[in-house]
Amino acid sequence: MLNFAPAKVIKMVEKIVIITLIIAIAIAFLCIKVILKRNGSFASQHIHDSEAMRQRGIHCVLDQDREMRRKSRLAVSEKSK
Repeated sequence: MLNFAPAKVIKMVEKIVIITLIIAIAIAFLCIKVILKRNGSFASQHIHDSEAMRQRGIHCVLDQDREMRRKSRLAVSEKSK
C-alpha cells in the first residue's frame, strides 16, 4: 500500500498551481495584441515575409530547394545504362 506524506502532496499541488498560473499569465501577455486590437493577429514569422531578409538575399529553405531543382539551360544531361 502506498503511503503518501500529506505535506509532500500539498507542496506538489501548490507548485503545480503556481506553474499553471505562470503559464496562463505568459499566454495572456502573448495574446494581448490579438485580444485588444480589432482584427489583431500575430506578425508572420516566415522568412519570405520579412523585408529585411529579402534585402539581404536570404530565402526560406523551400524557395532555395525550388531554385536548385529548376533545370538549368547549362546542365549536362546524364545517360543511364
